[in-house]
Amino acid sequence: MKYEDIAEVLKVLAHPVRLSLIEIMLTKGPTNVTTMYGKLQMPQSTISQHLAKLKAAKIISGTRKGLEIYYEVVDNRTKAVLSSLV
Repeated sequence: MKYEDIAEVLKVLAHPVRLSLIEIMLTKGPTNVTTMYGKLQMPQSTISQHLAKLKAAKIISGTRKGLEIYYEVVDNRTKAVLSSLV
């Protein structure tokens, strides 16, 4: 892996809300926006914007179950970075 790739992942992760979202997904497993909203107490639109950035960086993926999408961390680099930080 190139340092440029690592730097791009770190840039996406360098926001408290995104770190909180990742932590929720790593703790609970696949999680929907409603659960994240309940934990963070911020507008769903804000959470959705941060999820979009994480998804664009291929750090998370979403799976539709009925009317909801459940998000989970799929990037092993992110899992390693957060486990070393926490």
